[in-house]
Amino acid sequence: MPASERDEARPRVMAEAARVSMRDLLASCAAAKVISTPPKDPAPETPQATPATRQQRRAA
Repeated sequence: MPASERDEARPRVMAEAARVSMRDLLASCAAAKVISTPPKDPAPETPQATPATRQQRRAA
């Protein structure tokens, strides 16, 4: 085999499985973000008004 044939770069063939649509790529990124983001702290609970607290407010 002559040296010129060995030194030529062979054309790269992309495997069919390696092709990913932009939609699938963006969906996988969104899923990865959801999974890797820690959960948010729960919102602080607001105290519920009871009949006793309503009477205290009226008396004040």
